[in-house]
Amino acid sequence: QVQLVESGGGLAQPGGSLRLSCKASGRIASIASMGWYRLAPGDKRVLVASISSNNIPLYADSAEGRFTISRDNAANTVYLQMNSLKPEDTAVYYCRYSTYTTIWGHGIQVTVSS
Repeated sequence: QVQLVESGGGLAQPGGSLRLSCKASGRIASIASMGWYRLAPGDKRVLVASISSNNIPLYADSAEGRFTISRDNAANTVYLQMNSLKPEDTAVYYCRYSTYTTIWGHGIQVTVSS
């Protein structure tokens, strides 16, 4: 059973940065893809960024150019470096682990405000 622990959220000023971390533990598959999602209008989780098992990243239009997703397989951790933050980035962000099954983190709050 895979468990995900998210950290790194909190309050940032507009233009500032945060780095989200998601550490996986348990029976981790090296082929897993990992990603970060946020709640959108209608309470639907939508993609912010994902990274495949072979390190191919995918970004939402709103994230590309500002955010960078990376993974450290030795540490079983995926990161989301969030730069040039905007108030509209404020949301709960969820880590996602996916192989033949999908595991979600509990969500971590990101607030961008002056």
